[in-house]
Amino acid sequence: MNTTTAPTITPLIVPASLDASDAAEFLAFGELNRRICDEQVGLPDLAPDAAQMLPDWQDQTDSLDLGFVARIDAEIVGMITLSLALEAEAHAAEIDMLVAEENWGRGIEEALLARAEAEARARGRSVLQLWSLHRPEESERMLVPRTGWGRIPATPLSDLVEAAGFTLEQVERNSEYDLRDDSAPLRSALAEATAFAGAEYRVVAWDMPTPPERREGFAAVLARLSTDAPSGDMDFAEESWDADRVVRREARLLGAGQAVSVVAVEHVPTGELVAYNELLIAADRTGVTHQFGTLVRKDHRGHRLGMIVKSANLLRWRELMPQSTVVSTFNAEENRPMLNINEAVGFIPVSYAGAWQKKL
Repeated sequence: MNTTTAPTITPLIVPASLDASDAAEFLAFGELNRRICDEQVGLPDLAPDAAQMLPDWQDQTDSLDLGFVARIDAEIVGMITLSLALEAEAHAAEIDMLVAEENWGRGIEEALLARAEAEARARGRSVLQLWSLHRPEESERMLVPRTGWGRIPATPLSDLVEAAGFTLEQVERNSEYDLRDDSAPLRSALAEATAFAGAEYRVVAWDMPTPPERREGFAAVLARLSTDAPSGDMDFAEESWDADRVVRREARLLGAGQAVSVVAVEHVPTGELVAYNELLIAADRTGVTHQFGTLVRKDHRGHRLGMIVKSANLLRWRELMPQSTVVSTFNAEENRPMLNINEAVGFIPVSYAGAWQKKL
């Protein structure tokens, strides 16, 4: 039922635990997060639940997370979140709009977007960023990003942000790999890539937490993700990483009962880590596995290191998490080298994301 009643918007309460007396809003946040992904692309497991998100929201050392809850007549009808990198040169606020289909068109999404923009301005941010989800289908109006790579069907959310002055900068492909597939192609691809790379490179692997002697090297390659990964004209600040930040990140990830496998490539002559791949699963080990970071340092590309870390970690994961059936990953449409790897080992597209940006 449509109504013009203006929503009341209040800050999201972050509880000390999900059992706390004030945890209801945050639990609703987790449920709404998954519902939105289900409604938009039929993939609720793309979104983390409340238990997975809470450690991030409790530790604001490396990024600041803010949330706002919209209510009409005491009923929660939508939420919006902002994430702000805390590097001195960071300009952007990343926004996530959470309004279910039944509440769309009541003025709720406009009110939440206005609140997020006002909050970003108040905190000195000059750029707003937002990601929209899209089914892999054609529609009457297809949108092409400024990169020229990929296209997505228009949706109510893309219409909203386009009307609000956002520009579609980039399209990302969400692909899935069936962990029950025959592993022979993976093993063959890994053997070929390892032989091609040669003796200057060797594979190292661990389960989080990262061993102390690896933390500085891992921090250095994690920092490259903000500068070396294709991002179109999205305004991302170069991230500052050290061993302490690695420890904090892993405490947040593992604090929710998640498990993470890391496969990296070490450049033998220098001892530096020059490529890595992470696979993560929630406390429910039967659920969807998410690929987190994957990167090959720019100065070490062309040696098939991407194929090495991807295939080696997928093989490792099949041994570690035999109950998980699928791996989900996002890659920029212009990142053809990584998409070539995905396609070669059996990933198939299941949805798309649009990266939107507005300069204030």
